Amino acid sequence: MASIFGFRSRDPIRDRQTDVARLDRLAKLFEQVAAEINAEKTSLESRYRKESTNAAFPVEAVENGSASDRRSSEVSALTQSILNGERRIAALSRQGGMMRELRHSLDAVFDENAATDSPATVASAWRAGAGRG
Repeated sequence: MASIFGFRSRDPIRDRQTDVARLDRLAKLFEQVAAEINAEKTSLESRYRKESTNAAFPVEAVENGSASDRRSSEVSALTQSILNGERRIAALSRQGGMMRELRHSLDAVFDENAATDSPATVASAWRAGAGRG
């Protein structure tokens, strides 16, 4: 029984500060990854629009039967590139959605933890500079 009396837990305020700091780091990571996804998607969409516009002329020539074999190969390559771009944009959209869901889930965990803490504990943790940013 002596070991039970020797157990000491940390101060709840310190626990709260640790939790807030940890959740803040995770939130920043989600935001960083979301920004990377968005930057890639924006760049890809720009290139996709340009490629689609540039493909219009060779496609028209192929459809009119006035294109060379080389031009037909270019159209096939452009078509494949455009399809790949569409698939990647869709994948990036899904990834961005997942980052938003994860970030929302993190907020829910933070709010759930805050609800179980006393107002004094939460206020102390925030005053100690461990607030989310």
